[in-house]
Amino acid sequence: MKKVIVVGGGLAGLISAYSLARKNVEVILVEKKQYPFHRVCGEYISNETIPFLKSLDLFPAQFHPPHITQLQLTSVSGREATIELDLGGFGISRFAFDHFIYQKCVDAGVKCYENTEVESIRFENEQFAVKTKDLTWIADVVIGSFGKRSKLDVHLQRGFVKKRSPYVGVKYHIRTEHPAHRISLHNFKDGYCGISNVEEGKSTLCYLTHRNNVKRHGNLPEMERTVLFRNPYLKKIFTESEFLWERPEVINEISFATKAPVENHVLMCGDAAGMITPLCGNGMAIAIHASKILSECVSDFCYERISRQQMETTYQQQWNHHFAKRLWAGRQIQQLFGSEWTSNLAVDMARYAKPLAHVLVKSTHGQPF
Repeated sequence: MKKVIVVGGGLAGLISAYSLARKNVEVILVEKKQYPFHRVCGEYISNETIPFLKSLDLFPAQFHPPHITQLQLTSVSGREATIELDLGGFGISRFAFDHFIYQKCVDAGVKCYENTEVESIRFENEQFAVKTKDLTWIADVVIGSFGKRSKLDVHLQRGFVKKRSPYVGVKYHIRTEHPAHRISLHNFKDGYCGISNVEEGKSTLCYLTHRNNVKRHGNLPEMERTVLFRNPYLKKIFTESEFLWERPEVINEISFATKAPVENHVLMCGDAAGMITPLCGNGMAIAIHASKILSECVSDFCYERISRQQMETTYQQQWNHHFAKRLWAGRQIQQLFGSEWTSNLAVDMARYAKPLAHVLVKSTHGQPF
């Protein structure tokens, strides 16, 4: 039997590993952190994922995730509109959900290595050599699920790392008065902030900003007071909520540049294959769907139903078919956010041109799978 190594234990990596283990494929999962841990993420999952998650017994019903049916938009100056979501979604923290799936992986027989960072991946003579500081594994397939930007992207000489990205992502968990059925998107100068509820009555507050905002004001708290507070909705959230962490989770140089789903024969999944703009709230759904497609292709290769070339070509074609247009749409829609004029336009569209607003929202979502 062929061996598969999954590098990176995010949502896409975990579900790929679990799906393959259920098909009796030998899988090693390598994660540089130790579960459970927090990630910068909006923590909203489109309901398009529910049939697949339930088919694998991965829907996190025991956490009682809130059901989200409405989107609220506010402009930089505080103008507001709401629209109903056609599909809707549910909220759950990565801290809880990733750990839940990790435990499923262990039970399914995945060999998991935590606190272990992969330093290099080399393909030669139809096999991979995957090296950490202390170990070297030989594998037939490597799945790259190492997030938005990593040292491995540099090692693999991926094109997008040559282009510096100006975006910084910041996430808090808070307790606040936020309707359980609503996801809100609040604009501020050169950025936007999402808030929605997750398990145990908590809310996720996650925003994307330009690094110049942070540089100009010296630190995050000062930037938040000076820039985010100009939106009265954000000022109310920041001043009246209970912040549950001493400091936020932060990630720099978030890139929305086009990436290749296959690089040097490594099959990329999740944000490693391409990232949708956070305002669309669908990164987790894309990661879950991509892991389904990927695990099916890898399983066929491991059981010698298809060749390596067929596996790589099929995965790349399927990935582009399902996600390329959604990521492109997200990049275009992002231009409506982060300034007073365009954010007012977005709110007016949600108020007075609801059919068009629904078309834009739908363009970043998929169908149930």
